[in-house]
Amino acid sequence: MRNEAAPFQTHLVHNQPPAFAGRHLWADDAALVEAVDRGGASSFAGRLAAYGRLAGDALYRLGFDANRDRPRLRTHDAQGHRIDTVEFHPAYHQLLHTAKEHGVAGLSWHEPQPGAHVARAALSYLHHQAEAGTSCPLTMTHAAVAVLADHPVLSEWARKAAAPVYDPRDVPIADKVGITLGMGMTEKQGGSDVRANATVAEPGADGSYRLVGHKWFFSAPMSDGFLVLAQAPAGLTCLLMPRRLADGNRNAFQLMRLKDKLGDWSNASSEVEFTGAQAWRVGDEGRGVATIIHMVMMTRLDCMLGAAAEMRMALAQALHHARHRRTFGQRLCDHPLMANVLADLALESEAATALALHVAAAVDRAARDPRQALLARVGTALGKYWVCKRAAAFVNEAQECLGGAGYVEESMLPRLYRQAPLNSIWEGSGNIQCLDVLRALQREPAALQALHEELLAGSGLDATFDEAMSRWWSAAPPEPALARVYCERLALLLQGSILLRAGSPFAATFVRSRLGGEHGLAFGTLPLGIDSAAMLARALP
Repeated sequence: MRNEAAPFQTHLVHNQPPAFAGRHLWADDAALVEAVDRGGASSFAGRLAAYGRLAGDALYRLGFDANRDRPRLRTHDAQGHRIDTVEFHPAYHQLLHTAKEHGVAGLSWHEPQPGAHVARAALSYLHHQAEAGTSCPLTMTHAAVAVLADHPVLSEWARKAAAPVYDPRDVPIADKVGITLGMGMTEKQGGSDVRANATVAEPGADGSYRLVGHKWFFSAPMSDGFLVLAQAPAGLTCLLMPRRLADGNRNAFQLMRLKDKLGDWSNASSEVEFTGAQAWRVGDEGRGVATIIHMVMMTRLDCMLGAAAEMRMALAQALHHARHRRTFGQRLCDHPLMANVLADLALESEAATALALHVAAAVDRAARDPRQALLARVGTALGKYWVCKRAAAFVNEAQECLGGAGYVEESMLPRLYRQAPLNSIWEGSGNIQCLDVLRALQREPAALQALHEELLAGSGLDATFDEAMSRWWSAAPPEPALARVYCERLALLLQGSILLRAGSPFAATFVRSRLGGEHGLAFGTLPLGIDSAAMLARALP
């Protein structure tokens, strides 16, 4: 259409959705609100609502800036001094400041009360939707407290890691109120097999150790301290290595390079060499894996939360677009096949959110209830495997809902797609999680019983679920080669049981499609007779 006031205008922009920013990520998400309430954290609802508003607007906008200008490593200053500094876009620091201030990295520790772990998990879920890269240091800082809090000599580190304060200065922790923590476990020759680590920890006369070796993946290198694994005289040991020593000098390690990663662009990950770095033992010598597993359990929970958050944001982007885009004479979301795709994504997202928050609730109750501790142990590995495995295909399906617009950076979906594989790889990839489930159920009969009781709690509510339980449940875990299909079925049964007990209006559709065989191998293959309009209304108001 040509406008006489602008003779060279070739077209008018129409049939485009409005900008996404400005969404209220808490108020929009009925599944999250209900899961938080079930988890006993409703007293935190006001704070979660406040953060949901921030995450869907100010933090969402900052995320684009933080990912557009990637971190840069400066090994030396202009005078030739070694400085090993990573420079970030100011948006990165603003995101971390806001997150720490609102408790994303420490609410469960600095306000210990029933429901605090669930509320912290919900905060992490909301933050991850806005910007995933900053979730890495936030997650490690939160998880490290679970290890450090057991050691009184390291109480200052635990207290300041939990504090709702972000301080990016490169100074000793004595000069800070709040700190961040990273970790270094992976070495070139070992990968997931951390017992093959070659870094040496030599004891010193003052009770500290000197580290000599390398880490192939050293996360968040500008953190104030790092939990690392190294070979002490009695075997693999967990140690805390400060970035700055108490006298203000740099510790003896060198950042060799930043990793050129598929995604996670706002966050720095590095390779490092230890050249006599001072570190302090955490736990007994030779018990490194047993010590750090408390941290790993927490980070694996956040992997599951992150994957669920990515799915949720991808769904919201796709549904927002489909409601405002018209094709072939009607709204895109009103075409029956597109409605099937969107409803299927909504169902998957709700099940992922419900499972992640359910496991967070088990973590919250673990100290008071041994059965919940066992459920947290098994549920974390199951959820880490299944939810993270689903995320990449889910995000790609959401991209298709936008077509070409879903392949360009302005939509955020390319960033989500690059990010999606990370949670399935980090902290133990799929095989590690499945084998972990098998070990737990074989070595701990009480864990097997607790899981069975949890699944049976959904019995009697849906005939298809009951039939799937009788068909899939086995009291004898299978051979390792069948671990994936076994864990997939357990995860689907657990999601079905949670949704049925929660009274989700679409629990029966989940069971019918995921457990009853009325579903294909791709999204958008829900059976006939579902109320897709009601599902989409629930998914995003």
